Amino acid sequence: MSESYAFIGLGHLGGNLAASLIRNGFAVTVFDRDPTAVERLVALGATAADSPAKAAAKAGNAITCLPSPKVSEAVLAGPGGLLEGLPERGTWIEMSTNGRDEIVRLAALASAKSIETLECPVTGGVHLAAVGKITALVGGDAALYERHRPAIEAMCAKSFLMGPVGSAAVIKVITNMLAFIHLVAAGEALMLAKQGGLDLAQSYHAIVASSGNSFVHETESQLILNGSYDIGFTMDLALKDLGFALAMAEQSGVPLELATRVNAIFEQGKAAYGGSAWSTQIVKLLEDAVGTELRAPGFPAKLEV
Repeated sequence: MSESYAFIGLGHLGGNLAASLIRNGFAVTVFDRDPTAVERLVALGATAADSPAKAAAKAGNAITCLPSPKVSEAVLAGPGGLLEGLPERGTWIEMSTNGRDEIVRLAALASAKSIETLECPVTGGVHLAAVGKITALVGGDAALYERHRPAIEAMCAKSFLMGPVGSAAVIKVITNMLAFIHLVAAGEALMLAKQGGLDLAQSYHAIVASSGNSFVHETESQLILNGSYDIGFTMDLALKDLGFALAMAEQSGVPLELATRVNAIFEQGKAAYGGSAWSTQIVKLLEDAVGTELRAPGFPAKLEV
């Protein structure tokens, strides 16, 4: 392939995205604080580096998939960071979820060092990232997008160029906000079915075939009915993303009554189960309140494609 990439951040999502690049023939140099995560990617054909700077210097372009804007800034501009290693006209592709102000500010730091930025958060879930079928939401220069489109399409089945840097952050925050609202609603719907004496498996399939269906119900409700809740996404990450939505709403004067209530519910979920609990466990609040579990046979412990 014409472009090589450093990949920084090999967690649930990033590890799968980096693996897709490798499977599709790209030269990938990896760094993560977790040596086990690095070893998994090296076994697939990646090269390991001692720091983000060294990985970026070797590859010439860098991709990050990190848990917060604070971590993204440290990896980009801190000691041993990407800006120490990327060459002029190299590209930073940020696949983490950020607020618009955060990514615009970080892109300006990169631009001051003659580094170009594409924001490229993804949506659809870890299970789709594992098979290269997740969706990319892209913000940045159109020509830069075309230059790196082969790599983006190696990781993602669909990609949408939303506009300049900052645009993808807006739509990503919107899609995540909708997902969390849908998750809480799906739990309430299943509990009504349970308390109404319905078979939960049959109820799941009936909702899928109805006007009340959603992507979240089709996917995450399966993990609730199994009891694993294992979506690979935590309460802390959900609250981070809801915080972005509420901050955007405050800045733009949009009253978000549903999102505000859902944020409060997730705060309750974090208090009850911890910030590292799977976000899908938000439905457990309702199960605990009613005193019954939402379980049905035939549903997977992890999502399958």
